[in-house]
Amino acid sequence: MTRFVSAVAAGLATLVVGAAGAQAAETLDTVKERGEVSCGVTTGLAGFSMPDQSGTWSGIDVDFCRAVAAAVLGDASKVRFVPLTAKERFTALQSGEIDILSRVTTWTFTRDTSLGLNFVGTTFYDGQGFMVNKDLGVSSAKDLDGASICVGAGTTTELNLADYFRIQGMDYNPVVFAAISETAQGFESGRCDVLTSDQSQLYAIRSKLEDPSSAVVLPEVISKEPLGPVVRQGDDAWFNVVKWVLFAQLNAEELGVTSDNIEEMTGSDNPSIKRLVGTDGDMGEKLGLSADWAANIIAQVGNYGEMFERNVGMDSPLEIARGLNALWSEGGIQYAPPVR
Repeated sequence: MTRFVSAVAAGLATLVVGAAGAQAAETLDTVKERGEVSCGVTTGLAGFSMPDQSGTWSGIDVDFCRAVAAAVLGDASKVRFVPLTAKERFTALQSGEIDILSRVTTWTFTRDTSLGLNFVGTTFYDGQGFMVNKDLGVSSAKDLDGASICVGAGTTTELNLADYFRIQGMDYNPVVFAAISETAQGFESGRCDVLTSDQSQLYAIRSKLEDPSSAVVLPEVISKEPLGPVVRQGDDAWFNVVKWVLFAQLNAEELGVTSDNIEEMTGSDNPSIKRLVGTDGDMGEKLGLSADWAANIIAQVGNYGEMFERNVGMDSPLEIARGLNALWSEGGIQYAPPVR
C-alpha cells in the first residue's frame, strides 16, 4: 500500500509540474495575443525604474522591458509596468502576474536554482556599499562599529551586511524597510546613521536627497551584485527571446549600430550587421519573431551603451562611469555571443 501511495503521489507531482511547464511555455504567444509585455519594476529608483509626475516610467530596467516589447510586438511602448517591493517580486513572476522581472535583482546561486526562475544576463554589474551623512565624519566602513544601518528587507543586501560585520568583528543595529523609497526616507530623516545598498542605488538615492552634498558614499565595495532581468523556468522560447534582446543590444554597440544610424546600417554590407538587423539570415524566425526584431530594438530603444548612458551613465544625473559595464573591447566585462 505504501508503495502504491508513493507511486500515485509521484504521478500527481509529475502531472502538476508538467501542467506548470505547459502554462509557462505559452508566454511568447500570450504576450503576442495580449499585445503587451507585463514588466515588474521597483517602486521607484532613479536611473533604474522611476515614474514621473505623469506616471511615465524611465530607467535602464524600464528601457530593457521596452526593448523586449520592441522585439516581440514591434512597439516599445507596449509595456505595462508593475511596481513591486523586494518581497513581492519573485512571487509576482512565479504566479504569472508579470512576464519579466526587471528590478535591480542580483543573480545568485540560490535564486537561480531554487525559485523556478532563470536569469537572462547582466544589465548592470554592481557591488554593495555604504552611504553616510557627511557630518558623521566617517571615511571607511571599518569605522561603522555600533552604527544603525538602514537596509531593504528580503534582499541580498541584508545578508551581505550581516556577513561583512561578522567578518569584521563589529556590531550594528539594522533598521529594515520594505521599499527602497522608505529606506531612503529613513536615512534622510535620521532614523539611521548609514544606508547600505548597491552602489548604483546609493548614488541614485543621494541624487534625490534635499541636499545631495550632505551624504558621502564610502569607498568599500563588499559584494558582487550582477543585476539583471529574470523570467520563469520551463519556457525556453521566452527565455531565448529575452536573453537575445540583451545580446542584440550589446552586439549593436560593439558593431557601432545606434538609434541614430540604424536606417543607414540596414543597408550595410557587413555580414555581422546584416544578420543583426535582419537583412540576411533567419534569426528572427528562429526566435519566433519578425526579421527586423533587433532593428526595432535599436531604432526605438537604442543599443546597450545608449541605454546605459542616458539612464545611469555620464549623460544622466547619476553620472556613473561605465567601469565593469563597458564592453569587453573597452576594458569592461560586458560580452555577448555573436549573432550568426
